[in-house]
Amino acid sequence: VQLQASGGGLVQAGGSLRLSCAASGRTFSRYAMGWFRQAPGREREFVAAISWSGVETYYGSSVKGRFTISRDNAKNTVSLQMDSLKPEDTAVYYCAADQSWSTLRSESAVDYWGQGTQVTVSS
Repeated sequence: VQLQASGGGLVQAGGSLRLSCAASGRTFSRYAMGWFRQAPGREREFVAAISWSGVETYYGSSVKGRFTISRDNAKNTVSLQMDSLKPEDTAVYYCAADQSWSTLRSESAVDYWGQGTQVTVSS
């Protein structure tokens, strides 16, 4: 599976951005998908995950209630809608794929990574 993330940019605090991740390969629907982020000088952080069916979702505590993850298996895409953005959300965001829904929250368990997309939130 190859992953291509897009949609990052510069936004003011309180604004919104929508990230997308396009996946290649016919087995996309078999993977749980997620997003991680990494701010300068900090470790990579789990943001959100969605099961292969799209029924189950899980969010990191710092984004719960503000971010929404979704997927479209027919289009091989996963999206992250980010609302009420804060300066502390500034980071490079990475999409990720894992065959196991239960381990996707762990960076070490990720099977495939996309390239990062920069999100910058100004105060």
